[in-house]
Amino acid sequence: MTGLIAELRRAARGEVIEQAPLAPRTSVRVGGPAKLLLKPNDPRALVDVLGVLRGAAVPWFSLGGGANTIVGDLGVNGAVIRLGQDFAAEEVEEGGDHVVLTLGAGAPIARLLSLAREQRGIGVAWAAGIPGTVGGLVAMNAGTPAGCMADHLIAAELAFPDGLRWVGAPDLHLGYRHCELPPGSVLTRARCKVRRGSEGDLLEQQRVAKADVDRRRATQPLNLPNSGSVFVNPPGDFAGRLIEQAGLKGTILGGAQISDRHANFIVNLGRAKAADVVELIALARRKVLEQTGIELKPEVRLVGDFEPALPAELQPHRLEPLLPGTEVPAVEMPDRTKSCVRVQP
Repeated sequence: MTGLIAELRRAARGEVIEQAPLAPRTSVRVGGPAKLLLKPNDPRALVDVLGVLRGAAVPWFSLGGGANTIVGDLGVNGAVIRLGQDFAAEEVEEGGDHVVLTLGAGAPIARLLSLAREQRGIGVAWAAGIPGTVGGLVAMNAGTPAGCMADHLIAAELAFPDGLRWVGAPDLHLGYRHCELPPGSVLTRARCKVRRGSEGDLLEQQRVAKADVDRRRATQPLNLPNSGSVFVNPPGDFAGRLIEQAGLKGTILGGAQISDRHANFIVNLGRAKAADVVELIALARRKVLEQTGIELKPEVRLVGDFEPALPAELQPHRLEPLLPGTEVPAVEMPDRTKSCVRVQP
């Protein structure tokens, strides 16, 4: 292991941390440690890191801002790759009535908004208040009723053990909260097209963004650690409404709670374990299915080793660390044919 650590440090040209706690690196603040946490200095360093991991047959997965990730209490028996905010340089390309913005995957979503504002870009107010990183926006095709990443993404730069390459948005098969990154790749940069507007348009966008943030603060439990929306909304309905209808709003198990403010959020009351969160997820799915026949699909990623083991119905939603040289196991996801669903949360 000592030789591998030294090789990874040379490749990463950044941090390599053994037994790194992951709970503080996720928004719900639960989960055990990663055997290795890797922070490559730049995209080329990431390519080198992936090459070392492949050569050593070390399984890995990438962690963005941790806003939609639940790590098992036993942690991750492998490597976790995390990209810093300054991992990749920004680029701005003029396009007349629009501007093309390229940002690193580790950049906060707020930076997409501020860079767009600097360039008189409009139409991205929907992203205000969404936690996480630009990489997460792409990997989940994140969005709101007003828009989603599929509305803007032109291409994504991906790192593989053998180099970097750009992949066009159509090849990522973006759907409702869904993106198909090629097996064995890590998203490094995103290239987005943003319309330009007048000063009045910019002021209106700021007003809309503030109103959306204020609405989120009033209706979502942002004062407590949480993983964001737990389930995707089923067609024509709302996961939160179905869970509340099942009488589960405010339900507490261990240190976790189905929020009494918004039933599609599970919050950490202070000493929650991943097992508590998983039990509430399973409970909500089971009760809603029993009462309505609707099977809620998790929007959160379940990663690492869980104790007790995940219930059988959640096993298909567990994301296994990738063993270099193998295909990523299929994870059940929402309908990819729907790029955005315009419903109120």
